[in-house]
Amino acid sequence: MTDQTATAATERRSTSPDRDLSFDFAKGILIILVIVGHLLQYIMYRDNQYWYSPYFKSIYMFHMPLFMGISGYLSSGAHLQKTFTRGVQERAIQLLLPALFWSTLMEAVKLAAFTPALPSGLLGFPSELAGAYWFVWANFASFLLVGLLSAAGLGSTRIISISAVLVAFAPVTFSIAPLIRYTYPFFCLGLLLARSDWRTSALIRHKSILFFLLSGLALVCFLAWGKETYVYNNLVLVYDVQSAKQVLLMFIGSAAASAVAFEVVLRCWQFSHSSRIARFIAVELGQSTLVLYLIQASLFRLMDLVQFGELWNFPARIAIAIALCITIVVIGISVRRSVGGLGFMSRLVLGAKPRSTLPNTQFAVPNCGESYTAQPTKR
Repeated sequence: MTDQTATAATERRSTSPDRDLSFDFAKGILIILVIVGHLLQYIMYRDNQYWYSPYFKSIYMFHMPLFMGISGYLSSGAHLQKTFTRGVQERAIQLLLPALFWSTLMEAVKLAAFTPALPSGLLGFPSELAGAYWFVWANFASFLLVGLLSAAGLGSTRIISISAVLVAFAPVTFSIAPLIRYTYPFFCLGLLLARSDWRTSALIRHKSILFFLLSGLALVCFLAWGKETYVYNNLVLVYDVQSAKQVLLMFIGSAAASAVAFEVVLRCWQFSHSSRIARFIAVELGQSTLVLYLIQASLFRLMDLVQFGELWNFPARIAIAIALCITIVVIGISVRRSVGGLGFMSRLVLGAKPRSTLPNTQFAVPNCGESYTAQPTKR
């Protein structure tokens, strides 16, 4: 097959009139950052020193908020074009069904290889289902809450904005609630941007100045960011002046860094969209983000049960991290290609319709009105 023929085949397989591959490209970059972030935790820093790593900070300042913002942006059509019941039902099948499948598979491996007592392993299943795939639940909860507001006639910009503030600062710390409260405002922001005419606003006409200001703000927040700024440690709780500073720094820093990162990614896509690498990231990775997220989440959660790597030298850790990253990508793409056309299996494993309609509905972290996914940090 010639290069031109291969490119044309890729175009037919993965594009549609209403699909913007720049979003797929952004999702592909983000899912790689999700994997790299966890490699920093589990391979490069197995002594909890990753909190102080500038590389870890660079990723965790924005990758989850931006994932959620893109999801909100691309989910706007579902809220406008579908009934509440249908939208929630489709989103549950798309997100929760594959999460249940991969969580069950992970528990089966744990029980077979690590846990001799079956009952004790089953008792922890709900916690694992929530914790390992928290972004799936955060995405679904955000979609559900906005859907409820819209169904009740409270879907205006003002009400959704108020709900973002109320949810963010609600003093609820049960299970993954802090992570939902942290990401929900970004889902709302993406949703509201999709409804607005921001592409033609005065700010966009002066986006170079805005980009410069946001870059400066992101840099300042990066320098001030510490261990207690991460949502996993502050739990989005405000109980004194210091905690208020950390929570506000987290939200402001994440918002500024997300905006800067997204603009950089879009410029990279504009510059390289015709290259093989860019199209691979957009088509193969960006349209496989859900399954990649679920696979890497399962793998790294299993690694919590394995004690290894403390004596590895730095080059060995780098080599193992690269090998794991490549392995996750290869498995994810292979699984998608293998079951993508198998009807119910495609729904169960990938959260996507069979391949005949896959280009328009493939889940990841946003896809033409659909929702997407990412990953938690080890705690």
